[in-house]
Amino acid sequence: MPVYAYKGFDAAGRQVTGTRDADNERVIKLLLKRDGVFLTELKETNPQKREGVKRSFNLNLRGEHVSTQDLAVATRQLATLVGAGIPLVDSLVALIDQVENSSFKSVWADVKQKVNEGASFGDALGAHPRVFTNLYINMVRAGESSGALEVVLNRLADFTESQAELKGKLVGMMIYPVIMMCMASAVTGVLFVFVIPKIAKIFESQKVALPLPTQLMIMASTILKDYWFVLLPSLVLAAWGFRRFIDSKRGRPWWDKFVLTAPLFGSLVRMIAVARFCKTLGTLLGSGVPLLASFDIVKNVVQNTVLLGVIETARDAVKEGDSIAAPLKRSGEFPPIVTHMIAIGERSGQLEPMLNNVARSYEVQVDARLRAMTSVLEPVMIIFMGLVVMFIVMSILVPMLQISSFAG
Repeated sequence: MPVYAYKGFDAAGRQVTGTRDADNERVIKLLLKRDGVFLTELKETNPQKREGVKRSFNLNLRGEHVSTQDLAVATRQLATLVGAGIPLVDSLVALIDQVENSSFKSVWADVKQKVNEGASFGDALGAHPRVFTNLYINMVRAGESSGALEVVLNRLADFTESQAELKGKLVGMMIYPVIMMCMASAVTGVLFVFVIPKIAKIFESQKVALPLPTQLMIMASTILKDYWFVLLPSLVLAAWGFRRFIDSKRGRPWWDKFVLTAPLFGSLVRMIAVARFCKTLGTLLGSGVPLLASFDIVKNVVQNTVLLGVIETARDAVKEGDSIAAPLKRSGEFPPIVTHMIAIGERSGQLEPMLNNVARSYEVQVDARLRAMTSVLEPVMIIFMGLVVMFIVMSILVPMLQISSFAG
């Protein structure tokens, strides 16, 4: 359904603006007139060609980007509306008015239209796989079939909010070192390209024997200045080739194994993956999704191929009547405390709460580890930049002292 942006005046003469969905311009004008809005401007925010309207509309929606934070906020709002006893279609109408992202607003308008035409809520969400994950869609379907949509939406809201929070922490952790590296690279590049060549000419004119650090510095400066047109494409090509390699069938397992065993970051990556596995599986089971179907959905959430292979093995073992904890323990990829708590949950019939406890525990550890790494990164970056500056200064200062002593 098209979404229109409008401007006008209300009955009191105040200027009003907003967006609203309707079948066509005639309908939107009638609706706004009924609400006492006198239009001054009206335009469609998602214009479509008349030929192949429905097909192109769906393609446009699937290509739009919606952030995890936007999805988390919308899910919480929808859960609140449904929990207040408002019918689903009316809740979706209210949600559309609250969503600020125009792309996301169009998605919800299309979902509302499909639900209004008789489709289930889960099927309507399934028409937008790039916005709503398999986890999201299957949990909604389970909530609809069990009559517990409100509970499922609240669970989804908690889950998406925790994922958005974790993503925000990871991004926040990387901002400082990235900025510092960019600044250090820019300053070093300026020195090597513009300053050091002039100093090198002074050294050459004096014809003094230069120490090894100074020779290396001048050599690096010459390469950067005279062969940048070769270096830059080479770096881009190397990055592209490495990316292609780690995305290949041969390179991906090697890279994922390396990431899990890498010093400093390996344990953090494993903690995040384990927390996501336990949180997702616990949320699905608590929403009424069958165990085997939950494993199929979890496979789409875990991106590390090493852990993905372990999960597939565990699913096959469960299908044959084995426990969940046994294949996870045999793999050696999941920490012993995790497999032990899962085994206790299976024996006691409290698997879902035990998975959620493990997820909460690991999320706390991830948060503490991120804070610790952030506090360590700052002095490490300062020391690194200090060493670079000291190398450049000493490489220039030592020959200058030699020239001064010869002149004296």
